[in-house]
Amino acid sequence: MTDTPSRPLRTGIQEHLGPSLSFLGLPRSPEALENAEAVIVPAPYDGTTTYKSGTREGPRAIILASRELEFYDEETETEPYRRGIATLDEVAVTVASPRHMVERIRTVGRMLFEAGKLPVLLGGEHLLSLGMIQAAAESFDSLTVLHFDAHPDLRPEYQESSFSNACVMHHILDHVPLVQVGIRSLTREEHQRIRERSIPAFFAHEIHDREDLPQRVVETLSPHVYVTIDLDVLDPSIMPAVGTPEPGGLGWYQLLRVLRAVSRKRRIVGFDVVELCPVPGMPAPDFLAARLVHKLLAYIFLDRS
Repeated sequence: MTDTPSRPLRTGIQEHLGPSLSFLGLPRSPEALENAEAVIVPAPYDGTTTYKSGTREGPRAIILASRELEFYDEETETEPYRRGIATLDEVAVTVASPRHMVERIRTVGRMLFEAGKLPVLLGGEHLLSLGMIQAAAESFDSLTVLHFDAHPDLRPEYQESSFSNACVMHHILDHVPLVQVGIRSLTREEHQRIRERSIPAFFAHEIHDREDLPQRVVETLSPHVYVTIDLDVLDPSIMPAVGTPEPGGLGWYQLLRVLRAVSRKRRIVGFDVVELCPVPGMPAPDFLAARLVHKLLAYIFLDRS
């Protein structure tokens, strides 16, 4: 598991990938990939989106925006790129079924974890996170999924399919502990399930004035953490470019304070940023998503020093 030696990435990873871009505009090469500590995994898929489609454009928008970011992070006083950040080609989209797409992400994730990398999945819809979470659960003992979202995604089925972005967390409940932050839109049945399963859930209306939120979240987590961030966890005043915006979301620094505390006290083994639905002529959300990825990498690299 965690103490097994890292092994080189197998060339077979390429067959799961499609066209290319680079986070921060960093040079791409086989050597850069092998030497990188973090690997960006763009996954342009939104096959089960039901309201506002377009999240398939999210990974490319995030990467394009990232090329305009400064390399230096003022808070940590570091340049994360110096630790090695490689970008894979986009994961090739399969139209066979959502289940096949999840399995493709799982395969890519497994290869990255086996090689000792920190995977950073860019969606795309939230269903994709399931594959990376499954790969993380196979690779690490004592893993908790820390889920930032406006919705709990705990439905066993949605529109006659269990492989939907509304069902992501349903699939992991029996395998990996789950902690949820920012929830503010759910069904009665999902709320009941949270209570019955004693899922630590920090509802948005309960946490807006809680200064101790970061500490309270950290206390619920095991030593290894996979972080999944649906961008609709943020308030639509700063993140309107999502499929289902909900009022009353987290602010930028409120989210960062929690992530900073988690990175300090636990080991983040991988993370994803999903559900960006780019709006033509509105670049700010794309830049926010890119900055969020860069910021969390800065935290993780600093705490691994």
